[in-house]
Formats: sequence, structure tokens, C-alpha cells
Amino acid sequence: MRNKLSLFIVLLISAILLLAGCGTSDSSDSGTSEDNTFKVGLEAGYAPFNWTQNDDSNGAVKIEGSKEYAGGYDVEIAKKVAEGLGKELVIVKTEWDGLVPALTSGKIDAIVAGMSPTAERKEAIDFSDNYYTSNLVMVVKKGSKYENATSIQDFKGAKVTAQLNTFHYSVIDQIEGVEKKTAMDNFPAMRVALQSGMIDGYVSERPEGISASSANGNFVMVEFEDGFKTSEDDTAIAVGLQKGSEVTDNINEILAGISEDERTSIMDSAIKNQPAAE
Repeated sequence: MRNKLSLFIVLLISAILLLAGCGTSDSSDSGTSEDNTFKVGLEAGYAPFNWTQNDDSNGAVKIEGSKEYAGGYDVEIAKKVAEGLGKELVIVKTEWDGLVPALTSGKIDAIVAGMSPTAERKEAIDFSDNYYTSNLVMVVKKGSKYENATSIQDFKGAKVTAQLNTFHYSVIDQIEGVEKKTAMDNFPAMRVALQSGMIDGYVSERPEGISASSANGNFVMVEFEDGFKTSEDDTAIAVGLQKGSEVTDNINEILAGISEDERTSIMDSAIKNQPAAE
């Protein structure tokens, strides 16, 4: 009886140790997995900075929880940052308005989404050094009276809009007598509105203007001799990070290693590779 009891105790202790060992192993593996990912938020609807496609062609990355993939300039920059950090890139498709909340709540580790480091945004999050700088343009219908505009003031009386919660929308106020329409959630919606005649034009950055006019022969990008007055922070684009992020310096170092020629080449490729539907 005593021998049987002793054997039972030994087996019980062994089982407890084994379970404890398994628990420790699982916890360790889970922590390692989390540490090895770099979750980047973007809307995947702002070509050529970022877009959604159905396969992994041209270096596109699978979107978390989806059968779709994200491609574009931002994705290529995010890939370089993740590689430099030694982490696996995870793309989290997020509506524009949800990007900052997703970052501050810890759902994502960074925003790489054609976002400008404006003073207002800097109150909530930190930013890396710039990874792109662009000028503002207007996208209009080919053949419209605004096609040959040289000044933003040529849009007096025009129905103009821009994306919600961007500085693009606020600069419309610089046009005297403009009919400022309600801001829209995304660029595909603005393109539909322009095509249908709901608006005469929308404000965008030059790469998106090239993208829009390349994808749709009815659209024209208008660049100005007398354009919008903007600050450097408005036209620059940077990586959004949590306040006091430990990787900001590392990311700045990675971005510094991407030459201007390489950045131009990446953007040219993004414009060329964007889906025709965009």
C-alpha cells in the first residue's frame, strides 16, 4: 500500500512539473511571436501610397484577417522598416479615421499611410522623420473649364472637396468664392463623385493625382503656378508612432538609409503597378 502510494505521489508530482513546463513553454512562445511582429495600419485605398489587390504580385503583403493584399509606396517603406527592425511585417487595414485610435490603443505599432505630421496629430502621437514630401494638386474632369487652371483662384464657384480629417480639406478655404462640399471618407468615393458631376474637383497630393489621371482617362491632374499655401509638416509624410516609442530612433536610422533616388524609384514603381481599378 505504501509503495503504491509513493508511486502515486511521484507520478502526481511528475505530472504537475510536466504541466508547469508546458505552461512556461506556451507563454514564452506567445511572447516571442508578439515581439517579432510589426503591425502597420493603413487604409489600403490611397493609391499610389497604398491600395488593395487580390494577390501578392509586385511585392504586395497579405492583409491581416483577409484574403486580400496591400501594395503601394507605403507598403514598400513599411517592408524596409520592418526588415530593419528585424520583425515580421503585418498589415492591418484600417479606415483613415481609425488609424490614430488604433495606434494609441496598441492595436497597431505604427501608421505608414501617407500621413502628414501636422501639429494637431503631434498632440496625440509621435512621428518619425519624413519619408516623402509632396505638393498639392487638384483632380478635375478632362474637358472641364478647370482643366487649364493655373491658380487655385480659378476655382471660384467650383464645387470642391477633399478627404475628411486631412489638411487637404482645410486648404480649400484659401479659394475665394469656392463651393466647399462635404468632406469624403476616401479617394475612391471622391473619384466616383467627380465622375458623376457631384463635384468639379478634389484636392490631393501629386502622386495620387498622377494615379487618378492614369487610371481614368476622364480625369486630369491640375498643378498650380499660384497654389495652396502649406507648411512643411503639411506636405511631408512620416511614420506615426506611439508617444515615447522606443523604436523611433531606429526607424529614423532605417529611413535615413533610403536614398532620395531610391524613394523616387519606389514611387515610380508604385504609380506603374497600381491596380487599374484605382
